[in-house]
Amino acid sequence: MSVQTLIESKIRTALATTELDVQNESHMHGGPATESHFRLVVVSESFQNKTLLARHRIINKLLEDELSTGVHALAMHTFTPEEWTARGETAAPSPACRGGSAAD
Repeated sequence: MSVQTLIESKIRTALATTELDVQNESHMHGGPATESHFRLVVVSESFQNKTLLARHRIINKLLEDELSTGVHALAMHTFTPEEWTARGETAAPSPACRGGSAAD
């Protein structure tokens, strides 16, 4: 199973998402294109009355195995359904990589 599929499965199961977009952005970064950089858009009622930090902690806890074994970066966009609708159902794109790699 790919890391991307595993991430999607864990988040869907734990958070009963109404919207989930997991994008592998590894190709946008230095070094070989692996499954190491991901952008997440997660919309869930589970985020109701939770701060941004609390939402990110939930995701980090769900993905702690992946984060300790190869996933280097997560760009997280976490919303309640109401927030998602108010934003026009869109999240900011990831910025361009500023360069650098483990070899630098």
